[in-house]
Order: sequence, then structure tokens, then C-alpha cells
Amino acid sequence: MVWRVLKESLLVGRFGTAAAAAAAQASTKAKRRIAAFDFDSTLIKSASGKTFSRDANDWKWWDSSVPGRLKKLHEDGFVVVIVSNQGGISLKPDPKTVKSDQKRLADFKAKVTAVLNQLDLPISIYAATSRDEYRKPRTGIWHELLEDCDLEDTASVDLENSIFVGDAGGREAVAGGPGKDHSCVDRDFAANVGILYQTPEEYFRNEEPRPFVRSFEPAAYMGERAEPSTSALEKFTKPSTSEIIMFCGSPGAGKSSFYWKHLQPLGYGRVNQDILKTREKCVKATTALIEEGTSIVIDNTNADPETRAVWVTLAEKLNVPIRCVLFTGSPKLCEHNDTFRALNISQETNRENRAILPHIAFTGFASRYREPKISEGYADIIKVNFQFEGSEEQKKLWSKYWI
Repeated sequence: MVWRVLKESLLVGRFGTAAAAAAAQASTKAKRRIAAFDFDSTLIKSASGKTFSRDANDWKWWDSSVPGRLKKLHEDGFVVVIVSNQGGISLKPDPKTVKSDQKRLADFKAKVTAVLNQLDLPISIYAATSRDEYRKPRTGIWHELLEDCDLEDTASVDLENSIFVGDAGGREAVAGGPGKDHSCVDRDFAANVGILYQTPEEYFRNEEPRPFVRSFEPAAYMGERAEPSTSALEKFTKPSTSEIIMFCGSPGAGKSSFYWKHLQPLGYGRVNQDILKTREKCVKATTALIEEGTSIVIDNTNADPETRAVWVTLAEKLNVPIRCVLFTGSPKLCEHNDTFRALNISQETNRENRAILPHIAFTGFASRYREPKISEGYADIIKVNFQFEGSEEQKKLWSKYWI
């Protein structure tokens, strides 16, 4: 095995001459077929019966047919690869966890080496260890493996006859039978790449597909299925007198984009706690700008009445009206937006170069959120439903599965 690491995130292992074999076959100019597999609970499972292996030796084939099926794929000219999310491994040096990190990494490498030694095929494994572009369902791994196999782009691949097999298919639980899948990332990864998806049960045991549900479907927000936007924009004109506009909504709901696209051109200033770091500094900045005659947008999440009361009280003190703009995006939509924004940095999508937020940022907002009421002291509450705005290229990217 030969190992390498990309960006302290993607662990790549090559058994034998995997890349050389794929490159040699690529030189034939024929489109290549790729057979990609998840690792745990797809090719192997723990021999102990535990959910997670105890050590590098605690494994067995997921099904007795696995080695034979993979060898047949290789004989038939497929590029056979393993694509796996391995969040339990850390490739970033951390003095506090260095010993445990090194052990988990060594155990994983030893287990992979043992598995591929038994197969004795030219196979590469790609293990995503961070929440970045390489983690399924995102397609960074796919682009990396294409490059390693000297396949210039997706046009060099026979997508119609390629396949990805993984256990995370979003399947529902069966009464008295299999439980619910932990996620849908494998099915979504195959959809993003544009190849056939099958579960291990379907591929290795020829079982009938089970019903599945995606927790978030981007297509629901596109075209005719998109929920029409409110007439929010009609309520904003160049302010003749000072006012405070207070945003309320989850991270990733589109608050900052709404400001830059629609309110900044009208002359509204902006106060954001991510930039100023403390609420006290936000209050001070807002006060100074209002006293100068500038209308202000409070671009924070403002999830609960107690937080919002700070701005209502300040508006009363400064003798200016305050309106609330409520962004209605669901936690899943907002997490999707946040990931898309962080991994597609441009002036249009991420002018402030924001990194991916942790999952708790969205669940935390949802747990604190209480819908704003006029009785809190607002002159108006304006609801803004999410509607994608961008070029066709951006729309195509946004419509992929990102979480």
C-alpha cells in the first residue's frame, strides 16, 4: 500500500499499481466504467457484530460474494475504487489527541491493507476525514479519483454503465426487519456524479429496493415547484428617515445575501455580530449610524424575544421605527445553503469567505427560535421565503446534494 494525504483531509491509499492500471486502460481512449464502493457496511462489516470495529482485525466480508464480484468487475475492465467517509479519523495534528488520532489512523490503514491484500486487485481507496469538499455527498473525491486515473473529466467516463454501491441510501425502517439508514449520502453522491446507485443488498444479494426518503430535496425549491417569494421587496425604498431593520432567521437563511442584493443599494448600513464579535459593539455601531442619519440593518439571527428586545429597546431610545424581516428557511435548507456558500466561494455566493458551520449551529437556532410577534414592538413583520437567485451555472451547482 502507498498512502498520501491531501489538504490534511483526504486520505488516499493505492494497492499495487491501481493508478497505473487505470491510466494504462485509459490510454485506449474508450470511455471508462467505474465501479465505486463504500467501505464499512458495504464491502466489510465487523466480525464481532459491533457497529464499529474494535481493532484492525475485527472485520469480515459483508457478504461472501464480495471478493468474487469485485474480481469480476476488474476482469471486465472496470476501474474499481473505494470511496468512504471516515469522520472518526483526524489528519490534522492536535497535541491534545495525538496518541488516539495516530492509533485510529494506524488501525484504519492496517484494516484496509488486510482487506486489499485478500482481494489482491489494483484498487485505490479514498477516505474523507473532514467536513469539506471531499465528504460525500460532495464530489471532491470523484474529481480526485478521475485525475488519479488520468481521466481528464467526466466526459471520459461511461457514466451510464458506472455504479456506486453504499449502505447510506435513506431507506425507511421495516417492521420486524432492517432499521432505518443512518443517512442518504451514498445515494446522493451517486446522483451528484450522475451514475447508478445500489445498496449492498441490491448489488450483492439481488434484493428488491426498499422505499427511501431524502431529508432534503433541492429540486423542491427550483422552477415551478419553488415556493413563490413574498412581496417583501415592495416594502423597501430608499429611506427618507432613519429606521432599524432587524433580521430574524437561521444561519444560511439568506440574510446577508438579501442585504447585499436589495438593501445595501438603497443606502442601508449593516451591523453584523460575526464581524463585530459582541452585541455591545453592535449596539454602539447602530447608535452611531442612526445618529448620523443612516438607516441600519441588524444582520444577526435574533432567534428569541429576549435577544430581539435589545433592538426594540434601542429603537425606542433613539426614537426610530423598527421593522422585522423574518427569513423562513427550514434548518435543512439553511444547512444546504451554508455548505454551498462555503464550498463555492465567489463574490456572488460568499463575498465574506465564510467557512462551513457545524451542524449544531442550525439545530441550536431551531431550539432557541420563537416566531416574532408584532406585540414585541415592531412597526411591521415582513416574511421572506427562500427563492434561489443566481446564474444558470450557480443554479445547477446549488441543485446538487450538499449535506
